[in-house]
Formats: sequence, C-alpha cells, structure tokens
Amino acid sequence: MTAEDKPGRLDIDVRFLLANERTLLAWLRTALTLMAGGVALAQLAHDRPLLQGIGVGLLVLGSVGGLIGFVRFRATGRAIRAGRLPAAGHGPALMTAGVVALAAVLIAVYMFG
Repeated sequence: MTAEDKPGRLDIDVRFLLANERTLLAWLRTALTLMAGGVALAQLAHDRPLLQGIGVGLLVLGSVGGLIGFVRFRATGRAIRAGRLPAAGHGPALMTAGVVALAAVLIAVYMFG
C-alpha cells in the first residue's frame, strides 16, 4: 500500500520541506520587522512612557513571533516526514491578535493622548 492509498497521508516531497523553510523565513522576517519597529518607537519616544511601553510590546511580540515560527517549522517538518498533514495550531491567530491589539493602542495614543 503506497502513501497515495492511505487517506490523509502525503508523499514526502522536497518541495514541501523547502516551502516549510520559506515559511519559517517569513515568520522570522515578520519577527525582525516587529522588533525593529519596537526599537525605533522606544528610542524615539523619549518623554512618552506609554509609547516606550508599546515599543517594548512590539519587541516582545516579535520575539514570540520568531519562537512561534520555529515551533511551527519543527512540527511541520516532523509531520511532512511522517507523511501526514501538520496541525493548524494557534500561532497565527495569536500573532494577529497581538498585532491588532498593539495597533489599536498605538492609534488610541496618537488620537487621544
């Protein structure tokens, strides 16, 4: 019985592994961008502690994003090598919620603060 005969199983293909690496790199680019924005905001907001706090929040969110990307990369690699689909996970939803929340706070600070 081949992998095609078993429902829910995938053939191991190097393209899947390379796509997984590209996805990790996208997570890392996003993490670095969030951290760079956090450093810039924290440095430029000398006399505004709330903005400095948002900058630190961006640094933390970027760090968590890099970690989520790596954990997903490892889990997806294991799933690909086992010939099954990877679990969806909650990482993208958590990152989206974090970015939206920090953006809402940043908008509120600039509009009302």
